[in-house]
Parts: sequence; C-alpha cells; structure tokens
Amino acid sequence: MHKPLIVGIGGTVRPDSSSERALRAVLEDVRAHGARTELFTARDLGFAMYEPDLAHRSPSATAFLDAIRRADGVLISTPGYHGGLSGLLKNALDYLQDLADDDRPYLHGRAVGCIVSAYGPQAGVTTLTSLRSTVHALRGWPTPLGVVVDSTGQPFSADGGVADRKLAAQLATVAEQVARFATAEIRTVA
Repeated sequence: MHKPLIVGIGGTVRPDSSSERALRAVLEDVRAHGARTELFTARDLGFAMYEPDLAHRSPSATAFLDAIRRADGVLISTPGYHGGLSGLLKNALDYLQDLADDDRPYLHGRAVGCIVSAYGPQAGVTTLTSLRSTVHALRGWPTPLGVVVDSTGQPFSADGGVADRKLAAQLATVAEQVARFATAEIRTVA
C-alpha cells in the first residue's frame, strides 16, 4: 500500500515560532494517519530571490522542488504579515514555477492544508484568504478547513504541544483532510 508523502512548508526565521509549532503539530497528526512527511522550515527556505531564467538552483531550492514533485499533499503554515503571507514563504512558492512543465505542474492535484498564525483573528483571516488564493493560482486544492492560530493568547504549551483544545481539533482536521485527500485518486483532464 502506498504511504502518501505530505510536505510541510513554513514557519518563520524565529526559532519555535507559532506558525512552525502549528506545522509540526499537523505533520505529527498526518503521520498518525499513515503518511510519510518532509518538513521545510523557514530556515530551509532561505533561497535567493526567484529568477525565472536562472539556469541553476541552489541545493536547498533543488531539494525543496524535488520534495514537492514527489508530494501527494502539502501543508503550508505562514505568519500573517500585513494581510499576506511572509515574503520568505511567497518566494519559496514562486520557485514552483520551475514545475510548470512537469506532468503534475505546480501543486496540481494535491490537497493543500493552509495554516496562518497572526496576532489577532482579522490579520489571520485576511492572510488565510491570500494564502488560499495563492494555492489556487498554483493549481492546488486548499482543504475545506483552513486554520488561523491567534497568537495573542497561549495556543501552545511550553513543551511545544498545542494547549488550546479547539485549535488542536482544527489542526487535526486539516491533517486528516490532507492525508485522506492525498490518497484519493485524482483524474486529470487533458
């Protein structure tokens, strides 16, 4: 039986950020559903600004692109910065242009779980809408549930676990949706 590969992307350059904690929690839940995972944190995404005509990519950008090519599903977790996703994460997603000529271009046919961490719900919802639009533009399928982590409270415990029960349930639902959709057969129309 094929064990789907779910690739997690996100976080901030600040170690142990709330967006990275949320991503790690969802990846743990995805593994509980029998999926394999790979994680690319913000520290792994420090690519040069995307240049479409550049002939060679850095080893880290190549590893990222190879993982997305193999991915059955994707999880993206970003901080909310001024109504949009972080520049670092957006730059990494811009690199998916290199997959345009693949058999499965961009994020085509992949379930994508969207998570946003922001200081307050308004900033989070605005960023979630922006992230979902970006995923659509990349031909991905945002899961029905997207999650906003309101970092004004204490959503995570000192040991890194999810302290807020409602948030834990939402993250578990996104994990289940990505894991289940990743194993569904998706037909492509030529």
